[in-house]
Amino acid sequence: MSKEYQVRHIQDQIDDIVSFIDENKRNRGENFTVKQLEKTKKKLLVRLEKLNDDFKKDDVITFEELGVDKLFIDEAHNYKNLFLHTKMRNVAGIGQSEAFKSSDMYMKCRYMDEMTDGKGVVFATGTPISNSMTELYTMQRYLQYDDLKARGLEHFDAWASTFGETENTFELSPEGTGYRQKTRFSKFYNLPELMSMFKEVADIKTSDMLNLPVPEANFEVIKTKPTEEQKEILEAISERADAVRNNQVEPTEDNMLKITNDGKKLALDQRLINPLLPDDPNSKVNVCVKNIFSIWDKTKENSSTQLVFSDMSTPKGDGEFNIYDDIRNKLVNMGIPKEEIAFIHEADTDKQKDELFSKVRRGEVRVLLGSTQKMGAGTNVQNKLIALHDLDVPWRPSDLEQRSGRIVRQGNENDKVNIFRYVTENTFDSYLWVRHEVA
Repeated sequence: MSKEYQVRHIQDQIDDIVSFIDENKRNRGENFTVKQLEKTKKKLLVRLEKLNDDFKKDDVITFEELGVDKLFIDEAHNYKNLFLHTKMRNVAGIGQSEAFKSSDMYMKCRYMDEMTDGKGVVFATGTPISNSMTELYTMQRYLQYDDLKARGLEHFDAWASTFGETENTFELSPEGTGYRQKTRFSKFYNLPELMSMFKEVADIKTSDMLNLPVPEANFEVIKTKPTEEQKEILEAISERADAVRNNQVEPTEDNMLKITNDGKKLALDQRLINPLLPDDPNSKVNVCVKNIFSIWDKTKENSSTQLVFSDMSTPKGDGEFNIYDDIRNKLVNMGIPKEEIAFIHEADTDKQKDELFSKVRRGEVRVLLGSTQKMGAGTNVQNKLIALHDLDVPWRPSDLEQRSGRIVRQGNENDKVNIFRYVTENTFDSYLWVRHEVA
C-alpha cells in the first residue's frame, strides 16, 4: 500500500482509540483499559512517525498503482490476527494478537471496497473460525465493514454485546492437575440474525452438503498412563503455575506460556524435559510406534501409507534428541526399510516436496511424519492413506480438521481409514482435548 493510504489507515485507528479512551474516562472505566489503549496509541504514533520519515526513501510501485480490481485470498484464516480494541478484561476467547500481514490485508480490503463498491475481495477458507469467536467478527470486518458500520457494530464491544455471551465455567487448568473458574467468550447470541448478516457475503458449503466420495473415518483415542517421573514434574509445573497466578514471579522469569510449553513437552515424552530420563516402554510415543509398525506390516500387499503428526520436537539436524528421529530409528530397528520413512522437514523446496508427495502417493514412502504447519493445507498424498496418528494435540481445533482432511479426502483408494489420537492421562493433553471439545 502507498504510504499515504497507510497513514490514513493508522490515523483512523488512532482516532478510534482516542474516542475509546474518552469514553472510558467519562464512564470511569478501569485504569487498566485506559492504560492499554494509551499503550496501543503510542505504538501507532511511532509507526506513523516512521512512515512519515520513509516518504522520501520510497520509489517502488505501490499497490494502488498496480491497478488490481479483484483480490482472491485462499486460506483466508491465515489473516485472523487483526487488531481490535475492547474494554473486556480477563475474558478468555477474545483474540487480541496483531499480525502485520493482517493489518496490511485489512488496508487492501478497505481500498478495494472504495474502488469496487464492496465487490473486489473474495476470501476462501475451510476454517473461518479456527480458535476463537472473535474470528467471525474479523471476517466481517474484512468483508462487510460498511455493513457493520451502518448497523453501529464496527467496534468489537458493540458486536460482542449483540451477538456474543460470556460464560463463567469451571474448566481443567492448563497444567492438568485441577479445575479453575474461567470467564470465557464462548457462546453466540442472536445467531439467526448474525448468520443472516454473514450470509450476505458468505457462501457456506459443509462436507455433508457437498457429499464428496471420501473414506469413512474411524476415530480411536489411545490413552497411556503417566510415569512416576511425569507425575513429579507435573507437580513442579503446577507449583510454577500457582506462583505465576499469584504474581510471585516476574514474567521474564516464568510465565504461563513457558509453563504450558513445558506441559505439552511433558505430555508428549518425558525425555523432552530431560533427555536423561528413561524411555518408558508404555509411553504414547512407543505405543504409537508399535501401532505404526503393525499397520505397516498388515498392509504390505497394498503398500498402504500412514501420516504421523507432531507439532513439537521436530527434527533440527543439530544432534539433539527429538521425537521424529526416535520414532524412525525404532521403526527401522523393527524392520521397516529406512527409505520408506520420511520427514516433511527433509523437503526444503517445492520441487523436493512434490517429489516426496509423489513417493507417498505411489506407496514408496509408507510413513510420513510432519507438523500441522508443514503437512496440513496443500498436502495431497491421500491415495493410499490407511491411518493417521495425532501424536500431540495442536493448539487450535481447526488444526485437527486440517490434519484429518489429509486422509478423509477424495481420491483415497481405501473405503475405511483410521485416525488415532494419543493421550497421556492427567497431563496437559487432557486440558487441550477438553478445550477442543468446548470449541
